[in-house]
Amino acid sequence: MKSLVTGGAGFIGSHLVESLLNQGDEVVVLDNFSTGRKQNLTKIIDKLNLIEVDVSSSGEWYKYFNGVSRVFHLAALADIVPSIEDPESYYNANVNGTFNVMQASKEYNVAKVIYSASSSCYGIPDIFPTPETADIRPQYPYALTKYLGEQIVLHWSKVYKVPSISARFFNVYGPRSRTSGTYGAVFGVFLAQKLNNKPFTVVGDGTQTRDFTYVTDIVDALLLASESKLDNEVINLGSDNTYSVNSLVDLLEGEKIYIPKRPGEPDCTWADISKAKDLLNWQPKITLQEGVKKLLDNLDYWKDAPVWDEESISVATKKWFDYLS
Repeated sequence: MKSLVTGGAGFIGSHLVESLLNQGDEVVVLDNFSTGRKQNLTKIIDKLNLIEVDVSSSGEWYKYFNGVSRVFHLAALADIVPSIEDPESYYNANVNGTFNVMQASKEYNVAKVIYSASSSCYGIPDIFPTPETADIRPQYPYALTKYLGEQIVLHWSKVYKVPSISARFFNVYGPRSRTSGTYGAVFGVFLAQKLNNKPFTVVGDGTQTRDFTYVTDIVDALLLASESKLDNEVINLGSDNTYSVNSLVDLLEGEKIYIPKRPGEPDCTWADISKAKDLLNWQPKITLQEGVKKLLDNLDYWKDAPVWDEESISVATKKWFDYLS
């Protein structure tokens, strides 16, 4: 089978590419390396067709969809503060890019498209665990543009008969999560701090909880979705649990300091994964304790990551507070 992965040099994408190759697939990767890294594919780069291209620009790259059975669209921009500062780039990457991928999939009669959506579309939910039917309340342009991309995918499924599933990711973590760029996901921040013997910067009082889901569990679900006969479905993917940030710090072991709570962030993220269990026969396998151990065993991966402290975080998140307060 021939599979195509946009964003295949990224964090989740590179793990997915490995699994596809292990299944015996012929794999095409499209990536512009804005957030992905060729190093993520070093061990397998001679086994795949890696194309450097920006899918937000339409063009000749559509031809790489020829003969493809399934498309996994993971290419996206995925930070909160930059999306507030530069919403046009996020719209271009996450909305126009998705439009182009769906057009190419339609043109070449792709059998199944799997879209990586974001649970950030729920904003600050009222229901826990949060089902797919919960209100959509995006709090910043990243969340909005990922939701708009999802709507394009579902519309192309309905109108143009491109079989598609949208998988809403919660808080995915694991090896190869991004190590550079803007202030962002808690794991990247904490692991760089641990490697440099710096205190963990805990937002608020640390009692807020997150649905931390290990990357290989997400990949397993994506593969099951791509092999299913489902179409025009939205499916949450999470760990079936929620963990406090304080409990994560306890597992990482180290000193912690507390920094101001940020507006627009939920006190809890927790996916209702009943639908994934029922429709995909999927169950996450990796506990947070097991996942953190895997990360600590590979801590050197974060040696080049920026080391954030209270002052640099305050500067980096100033517009966050300015716009969302």
